[in-house]
Parts: sequence; structure tokens; C-alpha cells
Amino acid sequence: MPEATFTALTSAAADFATVAALGDRIWRQHYASIVSMAQIEYMLAGRYTEAKLAAYVDAPDRWLFIVRDGAEPIGYFSYAKVSADEVKLEQLYLLAEQRGRGLGARMMAHVEAHARALGCRGIMLTVNKHNTGAIAVYTHSGYAVREAAVFDIGNGYVMDDYVMAKTL
Repeated sequence: MPEATFTALTSAAADFATVAALGDRIWRQHYASIVSMAQIEYMLAGRYTEAKLAAYVDAPDRWLFIVRDGAEPIGYFSYAKVSADEVKLEQLYLLAEQRGRGLGARMMAHVEAHARALGCRGIMLTVNKHNTGAIAVYTHSGYAVREAAVFDIGNGYVMDDYVMAKTL
């Protein structure tokens, strides 16, 4: 099996379609047992638009990478600089059959290295309180719960999350 590579999002429409297709497949695989299908549909429709994805292209403060195994897209991750001292890990997703290969750790290491290069002292993220597998991975990687928070995302839906952080 070829070494997985991280490819920065480009302005190519194919990249946008690839991320949207991965998001659709991964979210349905993973979140169906955590939130309602109606909320998944609402969130997918709002997050993977061309306008939302274009915000990552050539941006000085946010990045999105497609993870590929050879030519095959198998996941993606994104992060943004949210203050002088902190980066937010916004998304970290892999197809279910790709988990357990150490790719999540490589993705997080990439974010950490870039955060250090930016002069940041920490990384934060939000994770659904019922996403126990992800919480375990983040805890194992040195993240700790900073606070519990509920975010209104519109249309009567909320994200009931933990805010987790890691000091670099």
C-alpha cells in the first residue's frame, strides 16, 4: 500500500467535489449513531459548499488538506489560526476502513508542526460529547477538556461539544 500523502486544497472544482464527497460518506458512516440524520443533512448542506471551501484557498490563516492513499482520496483535515497563540483543529476525518493506520496521528502532527512554525503555543478543537472514539484519540494525543459548550448551529440544532486543548 502506498504511503498516504497530504495535498493542500486547490481552487480546482474537483478538489471541492472530492472534499464534499468524502464529508458526505464519512459523516454518514460516523455520526449516524451520535446525531440525527436530519442534523447530518443540515450540517453537510451548510459546510461543503463551494463558497465555504473556497475560503481555504490561498488563505493566510486557514488550511485544508486532502489525504490520499496513492491517487485515492481517503480523508481530509483543516485548521485555522484563531489567535496569536492558538490554532483550531477544525476537521480531521478518515474513511472508516482507513482508521488504525496511524494517519490521524500524522494529520495531527502536521497541524502541530505548522502551529509551532506560526509561533502558536497551543491547539484547540471541539468534539461532540458522545464521540467517544475521537475523544479517546485526542486524549491519548495530549489534549484535555477545557470546557463543555453548546453551540447553536441554526434550524433548531445544536452541537453539544467539549472544547479540548493541547499545549505545544
